[in-house]
Amino acid sequence: MKLLAFDTSTELISIAVTRQVDGQARMWQHTGAGGAQASSAMIPAIETLMAEAGLRFEELDAIAFGRGPGSFTGLRTACAVAQGLGFGANVPLLPVDTLLAVAEEARAQQAPQQQNLRLLALLDARMGELYAARYAYAAGSWQQQADFSLLKPEQLVLGDAQALAGNVFAEYGERLSLPPELPCWQALPTAAAMLRLAPTLLAAGNAVAAADALPRYIRDKVAQTTQERAAAKAAIDTR
Repeated sequence: MKLLAFDTSTELISIAVTRQVDGQARMWQHTGAGGAQASSAMIPAIETLMAEAGLRFEELDAIAFGRGPGSFTGLRTACAVAQGLGFGANVPLLPVDTLLAVAEEARAQQAPQQQNLRLLALLDARMGELYAARYAYAAGSWQQQADFSLLKPEQLVLGDAQALAGNVFAEYGERLSLPPELPCWQALPTAAAMLRLAPTLLAAGNAVAAADALPRYIRDKVAQTTQERAAAKAAIDTR
């Protein structure tokens, strides 16, 4: 398949393109700084990878993008770029849950031979909270076990998870109170992970038209008030 994928839900931009070359799948990747730089850096990086892969946008089978949860600005950027490319090239879009991409990236890096895996995927939601989702991997595919959660680190329930994956351990490790024997795998929602997920998601009918490609927000509130920030700081100072 000829696919483009990108994610801007975290502090990094991740972009990847794949196509068959001489009967073998080949991938071109780019990783860069996200945040405020994402919108200006994304299109040139995508165009460079597409040129390196020798592809035109209209040749793509689909464009996958990280739909969330994650940074509000990052999700809007990814969605806007995906919609623009989808409309312009008349290519279907594939929204991919960022926590699923975290789970897949962790599996590929840490347990590629494991046939069965129960994993908690976690992303830093800022404001002292986490995004969490529970997944099970079996028979070469992932199944989500429960809907996304937005919670305080102290509220995380491990259940039967065999490992945790995400970008929360440095920031919230002490507040998570994890047993020392439980693996904690650093992982982000990469475009490469999204490309590995894409064939199954496309076969399941998850592609959408550009007009229907929307971010998935879990938190309704974007920022704390001055009073809430002061209260949060006071709580940290008294611990």
